[in-house]
Amino acid sequence: MSKSVSRLKSMKKVADKIDHSSKLRTNIPAGMAAPGPPLGPMLGQRNINIPAFCKDFNEKTANIKQGIPLPTRVKVNADRSYQLIIHQPPSSYFLKQAAGVSRGAMEPVKEICGKITLKHIYEIAKIKAQDPPLEWKPLKEICTMLLATARTCGIQVVKELDAKEYGEFLAERKQIIEEQKKILQEKREAKMLRTA
Repeated sequence: MSKSVSRLKSMKKVADKIDHSSKLRTNIPAGMAAPGPPLGPMLGQRNINIPAFCKDFNEKTANIKQGIPLPTRVKVNADRSYQLIIHQPPSSYFLKQAAGVSRGAMEPVKEICGKITLKHIYEIAKIKAQDPPLEWKPLKEICTMLLATARTCGIQVVKELDAKEYGEFLAERKQIIEEQKKILQEKREAKMLRTA
């Protein structure tokens, strides 16, 4: 009888050592971590010292342009300390910056919101290769992933890009965006009238 009890106790000790804490995965703007929502409640649920975390994050991202979204991973230890891992900005952010657009296409396959060259893809892939999940992948695979992301954003990848033609394209695109915004606003107003 005592052998079975001792086995149960040893099994319980093994079970106690299992870590069930969840990692916090979120995008935080560089240099703008604040204790208010939405970040504060997420940190509070995991018993992390919120002001200390915000100060630590803002210090680590002080050299990055303020407001750039940074994918952040936080692993909480048993003693309420944490491991903070900050990744490079998302691929879609780099692609939109390279194309010179602020938002993607509403219908990505049907419309084009911007254009970039293969050199842009290669340069972005070199930056993204520094991320922990992608650091062991070959550059060709990262480039393929970026091509797929560009397609879902509505960004066309071309071999060469003429600056004058692209300027004209962006001017035409600005008019299309204004029309799309008007249509969306009309839909919102119609919905508000129906619910009132």
